[in-house]
Amino acid sequence: MSASYLLNPLVFLIQTLFGLYTATVALRFLLQWVRADFYNPISQALIRLTAPPLRPLRRLIPGYGGLDLAALVLIWLLSSAELGLVAWIGGVDRSLFGAFAWAIPSMVELFINLFLFSILIRAILSWVSPDPANPAIRLLDQLIAPVMSPARRLVRPIAGIDLAPLLAMIVLILLNMLLIPPLKWLVASPF
Repeated sequence: MSASYLLNPLVFLIQTLFGLYTATVALRFLLQWVRADFYNPISQALIRLTAPPLRPLRRLIPGYGGLDLAALVLIWLLSSAELGLVAWIGGVDRSLFGAFAWAIPSMVELFINLFLFSILIRAILSWVSPDPANPAIRLLDQLIAPVMSPARRLVRPIAGIDLAPLLAMIVLILLNMLLIPPLKWLVASPF
């Protein structure tokens, strides 16, 4: 039995656990940024899940201009820890402090992907005519509004078909393709 037999599942577990929690904190940050409904049950669940590490950080890092900087720092720390652990397990010959820089493109990619998948999920749900009063639907609509509003101004529905989600997704994918590789190159990310 080779060492990689156990390393691959360990890396998968680290990436999954850190990735899920980091995405939860990022969703909380984005929902605060778009001023989504605070009393929505899903918002409340996100707040309960992310409050324990954010409380002490907020004492040190105040918000600025409506942005929850403590949440951004937590996302950065979680991404850094994940990348540092994966690099250490993989035997990457770099300083573990490099993970702090590697986390920056990872964070940008996370935010782009959260918008991308939220738009995709909302587009698929629109095919089944969900209840607009559903808390998940309302929250998705509030989350994607900053991206969808400009897309809807540029592309009007054609024969009752809304092509704005397609335009928004194309722009987000292009942004990911054009922005992330140079950022990774700048910070010498091995990932």
